[in-house]
Amino acid sequence: MKSLDSAPLDSDGGRPQAAGPIVPRPDRVNRESEPRADGESDRSPTGSSEEDPRERVNRRWNEILQETRVAQTGIQILFGFLLSVAFTQRFERLGDFDHRVYVVTVVLGASAIGALIAPVALHRFLAGSQMKDEVVAVAGRFMVCGMVLLALTIGCTLLLLLHTVLTDTLAEVLVGAVMAWFAAAWFLLPFVLKARSARRDGD
Repeated sequence: MKSLDSAPLDSDGGRPQAAGPIVPRPDRVNRESEPRADGESDRSPTGSSEEDPRERVNRRWNEILQETRVAQTGIQILFGFLLSVAFTQRFERLGDFDHRVYVVTVVLGASAIGALIAPVALHRFLAGSQMKDEVVAVAGRFMVCGMVLLALTIGCTLLLLLHTVLTDTLAEVLVGAVMAWFAAAWFLLPFVLKARSARRDGD
């Protein structure tokens, strides 16, 4: 029988261990997580280990909540401003076109609020039903819909304001430029980055 003094030391210089096949420690295995069907990685944000399904869905839900808070703050401030406009004296002197734009803007703002609050309502009514994967997927679609409605609300609000201080043509040109910027920054740029990433992964 071999004595402990003759057993090989481990790589850290600690206790002696029995001779035999060396099994790599899990925390030293350098593995790349397999790509998922939805394009997200299973690796945790720290990169130290892979996420299990529960951790992953909880992380995605927390991200959606943070994004929703940012969008909700903007639409709530804007909607409060729109509601106050109808009670000003100058509102009565606006033309028919401005009144129609105002009605469309208020409807769009209310719809945006409904879409951005929908994820919270879904989570509350479906809590405990073991449907969090479905809730996260639907909440993501509501977020995209709410952002589109928010962009349209901002555009209509800008048109309403600029139409009262500038000529019709100049107001429409400026609003068109702002909406093009929103479309590029909010929607086109993410698609371009995603396509570029897909091509890089393919290469």
